[in-house]
Amino acid sequence: MTCHDGFTLADLVAYEQKHNQANGEDNRDGSNDNFSWNCGHEGPTGDASVLALRRRQMRNAIAMLLMSQGVPMLLMGDEVGRTQHGNNNAYCHDTEWNWLDWNLMATSADLLRFTRRCIVFRLAHPVLRGREYLQSADYLGSGYADLSWHGVQAWKPDWSYSSRTLAFLLNGKYARGGAVPDNYLYMAMNMFHEDLTFELPALPNGMRWHVFANTGVEPPGDCHEPGYEPPLNDQHHIPVGNRSVIILVGK
Repeated sequence: MTCHDGFTLADLVAYEQKHNQANGEDNRDGSNDNFSWNCGHEGPTGDASVLALRRRQMRNAIAMLLMSQGVPMLLMGDEVGRTQHGNNNAYCHDTEWNWLDWNLMATSADLLRFTRRCIVFRLAHPVLRGREYLQSADYLGSGYADLSWHGVQAWKPDWSYSSRTLAFLLNGKYARGGAVPDNYLYMAMNMFHEDLTFELPALPNGMRWHVFANTGVEPPGDCHEPGYEPPLNDQHHIPVGNRSVIILVGK
């Protein structure tokens, strides 16, 4: 989501424009294309609703990153909301702009806990760490493709340009090419400004959906300890809050 060039994750959700005046180049250095959104206010604010949305967007980004195939790269400090105060080219500073303030481990404990649990969850599920490209096909004859795409309706993703929703299902029988057993994993992403209800794909007989993470719920209810995810009451539908994501385990 972020790297050593550009905004930190905390700044990605707090600034729409770079603020590089301290670099001494009249704000001409650094990229102008930051693909960021300030959630309604540029920079620091005391607005509780803006701050809550920023925290949720950071959890969304961490969840999406750690549910992705390939090797995840997490920028130092993103797990605790480190800021460079809108500076997207701070390499020239040997100051607090680049240092990691270890006090953030306490002040951003909720984000740190969420990140840690997402990492543990990833390590617990080899279906997230495949060595081969997924094919969106059931080449093992398990009844489900290795990867299938969904939307607010199961099996019907909305690929339109204006879509703000997407979901996917990973078949645990394909973990490491079928060599390692794993659970089914489902992730729904609602980047729309309103709450939506997602229809869940049916699991094989005898299995139930359990909730690992729901960023639409405020901490500490935003995620559960991996291996101890509570079952859903409704196994057919799940409400997904505006600009939030959910991660389910089918077992």
